[in-house]
Amino acid sequence: MKHGLTENSAAGMASTVARLAGLINEAGLDCRCRSKLDETLSRFASLEIGPAAREHLTNARHQRAHIETILLFLQDLDEIGEAERDSSVYQDFALLFDDIATIARDGALSMRLLGQFAAVTAVGR
Repeated sequence: MKHGLTENSAAGMASTVARLAGLINEAGLDCRCRSKLDETLSRFASLEIGPAAREHLTNARHQRAHIETILLFLQDLDEIGEAERDSSVYQDFALLFDDIATIARDGALSMRLLGQFAAVTAVGR
């Protein structure tokens, strides 16, 4: 999976924006200046993270479609028995399940990162 922001850089961005928001809170700025600064920080987070967030959402949807395709092949599982002559059939099905697990982890990572992105872009709102 290739993404503009890795899991570590997304966490780093979230941490940086949260620290900046904390410093802004501690600064005790007047209302007009404060709201403008919050708006700017929120916009910065959106501009920095927006493209990567869209990429991760697209990736998660792609992984879901990939799993749906594999599930079509797994329907053939209903047609085999426990004493199949060709033992490679069992291996083939095992590999399909392995593929689903790998694809699901990739999709799950994208969704977790989207959650971090949402938290970062919500700062200052």
